[in-house]
Amino acid sequence: MLVVAVCDDEIRECCRFSERIRKILEEEKISCRIRQFHSGQELLAAEEKFDLIFLDIMMRPPDGMQTAKILRERASGTILVFVSSSRKYVFDAYDVEAFQYLVKPVDEAKLKNVLLRAVRKTQKRSQEFILVSRERQNRKLFLDDIYYFEIRGRTIEAHGTEGIFTYYGRIGILEEELREKGFFRCHKSFLVNLKYADAYNSQEVILENGAGIMIARRRYEEFKKAILTYMRKCGETGNCESKWRDSGEK
Repeated sequence: MLVVAVCDDEIRECCRFSERIRKILEEEKISCRIRQFHSGQELLAAEEKFDLIFLDIMMRPPDGMQTAKILRERASGTILVFVSSSRKYVFDAYDVEAFQYLVKPVDEAKLKNVLLRAVRKTQKRSQEFILVSRERQNRKLFLDDIYYFEIRGRTIEAHGTEGIFTYYGRIGILEEELREKGFFRCHKSFLVNLKYADAYNSQEVILENGAGIMIARRRYEEFKKAILTYMRKCGETGNCESKWRDSGEK
């Protein structure tokens, strides 16, 4: 069962939005439980674990962005979708690894698309992982939870659904380890999970969470081949949708 939270301090809006979500999921025959919250404080106090949270931004403190940051500090892997009447916070959403940023009024087709993509994401979590070490402790990093890796000096930052995990390592070795697992090194400092690629151009690849990752000029042609190969492989196995688009040269 999919467990969804809708958080909006406008009570009527919260109810209407929840019913729209419920209707879409019922039409798709997806079992769900939807809980409504009217403040970030109420949401943060909830003991229930949510698969998906629709979070209004402009609420009384803690606002939606502050609430999201606290959720990520708790290492929550919940899928976050921001809903706002303003576009001004869209870049702030990168910091909390938001899955999508919806601008009110939300078109029905757009809501359905985002909702069903989020559902598929929760259903297709792979159990494949790598083992990394930090402070004499080993930790599993599940590959489906990683958007991209970034090298910073002698450390590697794994940017994923649970925030950022930093450990010592060499990106060249990591690149070899993940070469056949859907990751591509598009820049000397970045290794991206092609599963989360949403759009690209000659300068960057845009991931589903909104992050823009640089593509080195000399790696662009190879990147395009990697995307096409990955799409073909997914099409053969039925494990991903044909969603990539080239957003044009810059």
